[in-house]
This record gives sequence, structure tokens and C-alpha cells, in this order.
Amino acid sequence: MQIEKTKLEGVFLLTPKRFGDSRGFFAESWSRRAMAEAGLDVDWVQDNHSLSAQTGTVRGLHFQSPPHAQAKLVRCGQGALFDVVVDIRRGSPTYGQWTGAELSAGNGRQLLVPEGFLHGFATRVPDTEIIYKCSDYYAPECDGAVHFDSAALGIDWGLDGLEPVLSEKDAQAVDFKEFESPFSFKG
Repeated sequence: MQIEKTKLEGVFLLTPKRFGDSRGFFAESWSRRAMAEAGLDVDWVQDNHSLSAQTGTVRGLHFQSPPHAQAKLVRCGQGALFDVVVDIRRGSPTYGQWTGAELSAGNGRQLLVPEGFLHGFATRVPDTEIIYKCSDYYAPECDGAVHFDSAALGIDWGLDGLEPVLSEKDAQAVDFKEFESPFSFKG
């Protein structure tokens, strides 16, 4: 597995090795041993899978606060998406900065999102599936969101004029300028 650092400390882009033939391919998408050898040993407790029917669907920017903060290992099972993470650890040298990656069924890439980061994505094609592991169980009382197009973040979602398809929760999320993060940098 190829593991690349991103510009945000703790966020990694992982590309599993694929073994293909005329039938398709096989890939080991996660291995506790490989992750531990890379110093990325996370105790995953839950897998989530969602389908977004329309191109331009935006989900996020989401987080789950302590004591049920979640790390995530995100991949695309079908279709294509632009995946985004934002550092929200108060006192971090990269607080409020973002990075993003194209994840698709074709490229097999994954994004490791640690606790203390917002996460969201925009679909590039219809019927896009996102599959992700979580390090803690969903806790509705710890669920939070920041508006995806907060000007202070300056995220280029690559929607190219498409009107984003949003949930009510995401449409009403707080702007980043008004957001009070529950996370602190422990550098």
C-alpha cells in the first residue's frame, strides 16, 4: 500500500495495490498490520456506506465532537467524488486549512481523516457510493456541521456551476467564522 502525507499533519492519502486480470481486480483496502507498520494503527469500530444519486451532491462538512470524536478511513466504492478535510484543532499551525483528493472506484485511493478535522465530499457522477470506517460509534449528541461553502475556508469544490444538492442539516450548518471548535491541537 502506498501511503502519502498531505499538507495537513495526520491526514494521509492511501492507495492500495491492485492485482488485476481479465476478470477485474483484487485489492486489500485495509490491513491492521500494514497500518501499524506505517504508524497509523487505528481501532475501527464501525463501517458506513452511503449512496448519492445526483452529481453535485455535497455531504458535509461534518464532525463528531469529544467524547465520541471519530477518525475516518474514506474510499469510493462506485463513481467518483472530491473528498475534503479541514483542520479544526484550535492552536494548530494549519487551523482552518483544507486539503482534498479525488477518490473514485477507478483509482482506489482512500483518505485517512483523523479526529479534529471536518470532513465532506462532493460527488462527480451520479450514483456515487462512499464507504468509510469510523473509530467511534455514531453519537447524535456529538454530531456537528460547518457550512460547506464558508468563505473563510475558500474550498474549491469543483462544482463547475452545478447547484449543490444538500440535506437540510448541511444547508443550515453554521458558517466557519461563527464556529467554535471543540478540538485542541496537541502538537
